Amino acid sequence: MRIVLVTIFLVATARFAVGNLMPLTAKEIGLMLRSGYSSEAVLRELSVRRFGEEFNTEIEYQLSRAGASSSLIEALRSGTYSLSASEIAASRSKLAASERTPAKALEHSSGAARPNPGQFWTAPPAATEPGDVIYLHLKDDLVCWRQGSVMHFDDEALERKKLYLFFFSANWSPVGRKFTSQLVEYYNHVAPQHPEFEVIFFSADRSQFGMETYMAQSNMPWPAVAYDKRGGKAGAIQNNLVREIPCLVLADATGKILSYSHGGENAVAPEKVLVDLDEVLTRGSVSGMARAR
Repeated sequence: MRIVLVTIFLVATARFAVGNLMPLTAKEIGLMLRSGYSSEAVLRELSVRRFGEEFNTEIEYQLSRAGASSSLIEALRSGTYSLSASEIAASRSKLAASERTPAKALEHSSGAARPNPGQFWTAPPAATEPGDVIYLHLKDDLVCWRQGSVMHFDDEALERKKLYLFFFSANWSPVGRKFTSQLVEYYNHVAPQHPEFEVIFFSADRSQFGMETYMAQSNMPWPAVAYDKRGGKAGAIQNNLVREIPCLVLADATGKILSYSHGGENAVAPEKVLVDLDEVLTRGSVSGMARAR
């Protein structure tokens, strides 16, 4: 009886997980393997999310080239982690719908409310100095990509920062990925000369794997809000500011907005926010800088 109950629980858990976390595709598994995940780690992820495609010889060839172990290939071939044909069809429909609606809504929204220059959020109770506001919102909630894996970010470096670029994007956003390469190039060139500013990445990805893959593929040199901390105090930044992605917001250490990108009428591109940051860094202060439109 216990075995039957456990089996029912596992099946229900797997279906619940698939409903909230999209099943893995061959492409995602290949990306995981190339990003440094072991075949055992992929199998653990499959036990939760399942496999959302029909396994065939072409997929086997692609995954073998990506470094899949024989045990991973055999598990996929046997169908141990596979969805049924009807579940695969349903997941494809769900994925197509999510890519049509949320992605376009986030990438192209132009009528949503925008933050007003100079207005941000209330400082945490622990803030004793104006310059502590951003630091306290981010403290203990950041990770970074180092040596092929995601690890905790040392918060001490933030205490000396005076300016922040909040970067909101996702791996599923082609526009976001394209701008990311430009931002990485900018950061690697400017940050060594101006240690007073930092970029903070906020992920709009649909899974932690999606976020970590994004960080790995673009080799992000800056910290990011941990995926499981997006609903906490750091996530308040995202909730208060973002209506579309990619989005770039320039703020000082007190939380004052200096420049931000947005679409619609009088649109401001992320590149313009970088121009505004250059102006601040050149002058050495925020005084006299043109405020966000």
